[in-house]
Amino acid sequence: MINARTMIALVLVLTLAGCGGGGGGGGETNAPPAQPADASFAEIGDHVVHFNALATDQLSADIAKVYNIVRSKNRAMLNVSVLGREDNKAVTADVVVKTSNLTGQVKSVTMRQINEGDAIYYIGITPVANRETLIFDLSITPEGSSQSHDVRFQRQFYTDN
Repeated sequence: MINARTMIALVLVLTLAGCGGGGGGGGETNAPPAQPADASFAEIGDHVVHFNALATDQLSADIAKVYNIVRSKNRAMLNVSVLGREDNKAVTADVVVKTSNLTGQVKSVTMRQINEGDAIYYIGITPVANRETLIFDLSITPEGSSQSHDVRFQRQFYTDN
């Protein structure tokens, strides 16, 4: 039987392409440019940040139950992990997220840390509407680092079948 860690990794790999991004962001900010629609990682100093956002209905019922996530096509889940660039090992980090849509409406996303074996994930949930593009501005401070790094990416969600 597949364990939860393997299942999460599989979900991430399978859904990266299926959560394609939408149009640009609008408005002047000091944020870094958004990653391409299919981007799933960014290098920040001595670390690599892996990120993904998907509708929670794409999670299996078992995984959703284990992590207390409500499955819904109207809820998006952000998943972030930070790895050391040299050893590819999970690193604890301070992960702060600011999320907005293309009209500038701010979406609340509170991240929580999940430790499973050697893996460390940060996940957060936010409501999403059909054809809504969310812009995720991540501020990552890896443990032991005094400098935060910014990563920006966007994803478009489709809630109607």
